[in-house]
Amino acid sequence: MPKTRYHNVDNVSTDKSLKEFRQWREERRRKKKDYSYVVPNTPPRLSYLSENRLESTITWIGHSTFFLQYEGMNIITDPIWARRLGFEKRLGQPGIPLSEVPPIDLILISHSHYDHLHIASIRKLYRAGTTLVVPVGLKRKMLRKGFHNCVEMEWWQEIKLGKIKLSFVPTQHWTRRTPWDTNTSHWGGYILEPADSGNQKSSPNLYFAGDSGYFPGFKEIGSRYKIDIALMPIGAYEPEWFMTSQHVNPEEAIQAFLDVGAETMIPMHYGTFRLADDTAREALDRMDNARVKHAISEERIRTLGYGETLVVQKENRTSGE
Repeated sequence: MPKTRYHNVDNVSTDKSLKEFRQWREERRRKKKDYSYVVPNTPPRLSYLSENRLESTITWIGHSTFFLQYEGMNIITDPIWARRLGFEKRLGQPGIPLSEVPPIDLILISHSHYDHLHIASIRKLYRAGTTLVVPVGLKRKMLRKGFHNCVEMEWWQEIKLGKIKLSFVPTQHWTRRTPWDTNTSHWGGYILEPADSGNQKSSPNLYFAGDSGYFPGFKEIGSRYKIDIALMPIGAYEPEWFMTSQHVNPEEAIQAFLDVGAETMIPMHYGTFRLADDTAREALDRMDNARVKHAISEERIRTLGYGETLVVQKENRTSGE
């Protein structure tokens, strides 16, 4: 039986030839980069996070991994505590040691690439009360791995989990874990909203953008949802001729932030692994230059260190700890 293959909006292709891949590798060998800047680690507020079930919080673990507390649930996005990816060593320590993460209720997977879906990390986080949410096409694999409480979602689908309304929204990307499973599962981002929208004390709406190139879908997401905080990728964009269809650059990340209409942006997907040729300092500097160009106030971009916790309220007042 032929496998289902998933596609991007407007069938935009992310395919690259072997010749293009070799060209990138040759370019990389000629570049001289300054990797002296390291994303700082902040001692995590473990006691507070372990006890908290009332306030909404966002703690950056690294890369696209966040520990979220939302509507009484503990949530992990794209968990990866791996010390290396292939030949690339992790550049910074995870914001919370894996052994000290509070019990997890919900794990959200944006797509199946190894830097977003790390099976060994999930095994340490998954327990009897944990729900694993994956894109359509990926559930069968996760069931084989022993994660039996697994839900898969299609683009624009909405489900209720506890007090959360969860929506799966498009991104422009691709998937592969073996030579034989290219695009056999989908990719996307998640919108988290309080299920009881009439509760004035409820949490702000969060958008976890996953991994994406710049595409018109950001504007459509903004037209469909009221987003307070966007967790937006800014790294792994160089060389841009190679990466543009699958990863936003910092300027495109700022434009995507404006497209979705969020009040606050938290950058991610930079500084943890050397997935491309850009550095963390370059990504942050270009992001800030784009912020200034668009006259976005400085407080609307909240750059976290590993382990740093942002406590957020519905009115989008935020406090960093």
